[in-house]
Amino acid sequence: MMGMLKLILLYGMFLGLAQGKVHYHEFVLKEANFRRLCETKSMLVVNNSFPGPVIRVTKGDTVYVNVQNQGNYGLTIHWHGVHQPRNSWSDGPEYITQCPIEPGSNFTYEIIFSDEEGTLWWHAHSDWTRHSVHGAIVILPKEETGYPFPQPDGEEILVFGSWYKGDVNKEVNEDLETGNVTPQSNAYTINGQPGDLCPCSNESTYRWQVEHGKTYLLRLVSAVMNVEIYFAIAQHNLTVVGMSGSYVKPILTDVVMISPGQTMDVLVTANQPLGRYYMAARQYDSIRQGVKNYDKENVTAILEYRGNYTTSVSPSFPNNLPTYADFSPAIEFMKLIRSLANKDHPINVPQNITTRMFVTASENNVLVDLGGENVTALASSLNNISWVNPTTDVLLAYYRNISGIYTADFPDNPPSFFNFTEDDSPDDTTLSIQGTKVRMLNYNEEVEIVFQGTNLLDVSMDHPMHLHGYSFYVIGSGYGVFDIETDPKGYNFDDPPKLNTVTLPKNGWVATRFKASNPGVWLWHCHYERHLSWGMSSVFIVKNGGTPETSIREPPPYLPPCKDSFTSRLLQYENSDGNRLNKID
Repeated sequence: MMGMLKLILLYGMFLGLAQGKVHYHEFVLKEANFRRLCETKSMLVVNNSFPGPVIRVTKGDTVYVNVQNQGNYGLTIHWHGVHQPRNSWSDGPEYITQCPIEPGSNFTYEIIFSDEEGTLWWHAHSDWTRHSVHGAIVILPKEETGYPFPQPDGEEILVFGSWYKGDVNKEVNEDLETGNVTPQSNAYTINGQPGDLCPCSNESTYRWQVEHGKTYLLRLVSAVMNVEIYFAIAQHNLTVVGMSGSYVKPILTDVVMISPGQTMDVLVTANQPLGRYYMAARQYDSIRQGVKNYDKENVTAILEYRGNYTTSVSPSFPNNLPTYADFSPAIEFMKLIRSLANKDHPINVPQNITTRMFVTASENNVLVDLGGENVTALASSLNNISWVNPTTDVLLAYYRNISGIYTADFPDNPPSFFNFTEDDSPDDTTLSIQGTKVRMLNYNEEVEIVFQGTNLLDVSMDHPMHLHGYSFYVIGSGYGVFDIETDPKGYNFDDPPKLNTVTLPKNGWVATRFKASNPGVWLWHCHYERHLSWGMSSVFIVKNGGTPETSIREPPPYLPPCKDSFTSRLLQYENSDGNRLNKID
């Protein structure tokens, strides 16, 4: 094992890609017991901790992480928001850039940091394993540049998560096989704890101690599985200064909305009377009114001042925390996000667009053969295509020119146009086509994607859309159906935010642009794990440029071998309507 690690390290050094410092981490994955909500369960974690260890680097560093899988099933790890220039081999999504690290084996990731700065995170990218396998990444600015705001007196990391009482992957696989709705969480967590408003949780509530008068950099990570959340600190203002590993113009607010996959950097000044204050979050429910089957628990942690004061009084709760179905605070908050766009942190929005894509994100049905009977199952799609994982990862198939693994025909537009947000959609639009369809891009091609939300099956909601390998500029968003004649007139080219995960609003649209300057294979998907399982994803393959420096790197000396997973045991067949459907063997 150590010999292979040394070989991989020498390989990376030979290529000369490590520009800053080089760091090394060992991630040991194995089952551990945790007691929450009055019950004890075993779950897979890294280094016996939940959340997992923090990776701390300076901008431009390189990190090698040797992952030892001592668990009971295969998995991969993704370094969310890290661009990994020319290095799809270490990006991590299962059956996209690698096959799972099987039990009893290991794999070393090479994580190359480039222009990212702020807070990102890492997580498992197999089945629903990321509910317990995740952690924060802190990327410090270089000493010669520093922060674009006064140096904080200290910092704190809060990781939001989802807690399930049962065996999540077992339940999800059963639900996918039968076409049922996947499980809801039983509580949310802050740094692994549900907080003292939940049963049997008083003594374990996470606490953050602060000094009066000092300002702290609070790093927020949403590892929540399937919902967006509101977050506030009682009687304290929040100043948002960064998102997705990029800085933004300061946003002074008393509440933020954060989506799964997103990260935020927030300044908090401890300027209130000595005491204890709840830091609280609750679900922002963007689905239709009338749906009540969701996790209504309020997760809390406690900000407590150092000093002498009475601690017998309960902490203050943030009375400004929006209710579950309150849309306005989320909408208003998202409108405020803007890049710094200054001399030290310039922007470069693509203007010579050669590829324009209009991509609908929808809930759908598919038909599956369950014991000889056709059963309608839940699915989700992009442009009516529900992704199916292949048996060999797409990256290896592309690099080795292996045919029959994917097709290069992901469409730039949906199969038909109608009022995507109306209550009654045409009957022939609800059944999706399943396939492994990718979109090829030329090197340095400038791309615009307009994502359009839909109300198919009367299920409209927000979708946090994430692109691997890139950050993109969010140049516009709105509600209703995107109007190609009028809506582009309102695009923001002056200071659009640069993100890796953006919220596609319920029954609305969002416009993004990026330059395809990072050759490789890159997944893009909704970061609701439920929707990812149901097929709301696709892949960009960015072709090589004309030089070795603009081409994908050679593969590492060792890659995990490929074996079938649940999703790859879905066999495609043709039905009488010409739709490609999945049959479970």
